[in-house]
Amino acid sequence: MKNKGVLAFDIGASSGRAVLGLFDQGSIRLKEIHRFQNTPVEVRGVLYWDILSLFHEIKNGIRMAQSEGTIVSLGIDTWGLDFGLLDKQGRLLENPIHYRDSRTGGMKEAGDGLLGNSVSLYKTTGIQFLENNTVYQLLSLVLERPDFLENAETLLMIPDLLEYMLTNNIHAEYSAAMTTQLVNTHTGMWSERILDKLGIPARLFPPIIPSGSIAGKLSPMVQKELGVDEITVMAVASHDSQSAVLAVPAGEKEFIFISCGTWSFIGTELDAPVISRKAELYNMTNERGYKEKVTFATNITGLWVLQECRRQWEKEGSCFSYEQLEEMGTKAVSAGCFIDTDHECFTGVGDMPENVREYCARTNQSVPGTPGEFIRCIYESLAMKYRLAIERISECTGNHYSCIYVVGGGSKSGLLCQLTADICKTRVISGPAEATAMGNVLLQLMASKEIKDIEEGRAIIRNTQDVRIFDPDTLKDWELEYKKFIQTMPA
Repeated sequence: MKNKGVLAFDIGASSGRAVLGLFDQGSIRLKEIHRFQNTPVEVRGVLYWDILSLFHEIKNGIRMAQSEGTIVSLGIDTWGLDFGLLDKQGRLLENPIHYRDSRTGGMKEAGDGLLGNSVSLYKTTGIQFLENNTVYQLLSLVLERPDFLENAETLLMIPDLLEYMLTNNIHAEYSAAMTTQLVNTHTGMWSERILDKLGIPARLFPPIIPSGSIAGKLSPMVQKELGVDEITVMAVASHDSQSAVLAVPAGEKEFIFISCGTWSFIGTELDAPVISRKAELYNMTNERGYKEKVTFATNITGLWVLQECRRQWEKEGSCFSYEQLEEMGTKAVSAGCFIDTDHECFTGVGDMPENVREYCARTNQSVPGTPGEFIRCIYESLAMKYRLAIERISECTGNHYSCIYVVGGGSKSGLLCQLTADICKTRVISGPAEATAMGNVLLQLMASKEIKDIEEGRAIIRNTQDVRIFDPDTLKDWELEYKKFIQTMPA
């Protein structure tokens, strides 16, 4: 692919990037050519995504990529759960609402009442329960804005919506559709029974297409506006977690991974879903992506608490880079306090350091004081959560895992990786940090036949990308702290 490349748009909850993927002499090289902010906008108490700004930045990224050579294809991955609604003329009815908006409060209980004992969301979909899941966002419209929903003709998840803006083609990519908790995992189709029971119009849902399908070509209007030639748009594994899983550099069949960013996605790859009473009790999820492989995993809050602490300190006049925070955390002595990062007090925006202090005081623990102590508290708590999640995955699958693969932004933190190795008592292999963009690029390269299959792709990543190994430090026994952490969690 000399002088040719594929373009990956990797858009997370706080920023997005256009990354050029080049494949030459058995190595994948990534080059970031454009970075942009993804800043939610609150209007009259409602939190929206600025989807038009994101589309504008995607077009900017395409323009910039043209100066790098021929672009064979492009793909878009984003977070899950959120969607836009089109009217009968194909026009966007309103900006998509943020999953952290308050509209889903109480919707799980309302959904349980409507479903009764006749339909089990978990047995049908295999997806974990989160209050901000798409199903509950839609139920809030059914119950609170029925007139608005009547005007809607088509629902598109965020990556599908952005691809529609580029191509004029409508579809639902498989991995993004799975995050809705409305797809029957046994059939791979929208669950008409669940939709009917909840009063959600079935007409909203377009056909589901496999991860790695061709979504279309840039529309003539977009080509003319950007002054570019025809480019194939790929429906990659567009839920960013599924793109990241593709880039896990595992050689073994059974492996544990942690995709660590704003969220931490912890799981293993299986051929079939695990839908048991224990899996439901532990709130495990069975997502599907490329080749319909099942990712048996759990979502927990990841670096969000750290990101919000940093934002608050900046408001107060102390601007720290992540590198500075890492150094302060490494030098700090553990405060011996732990938080449940998934507790409701840590889910929203606001004064996060104060929320951490209040949580520690409420659970009769010491309270962190310096930024370094906050970093230690957050990272140690995350590593504890990782251990708990991995123990539950092993319990459900019956498998034992000899190492943990950490990918994504969190893999760059040597402190977090070492704490994870120490607390989980398992070797950690970290990298690539750009796993989501790498997985996006990898799937496009497989679609163009440059790379044979996922096994070859993972071998290329394993052999050519920068990965680090962290072995557990046996000098400290974390068992007492782990028991303390479990005791601080809500019953």
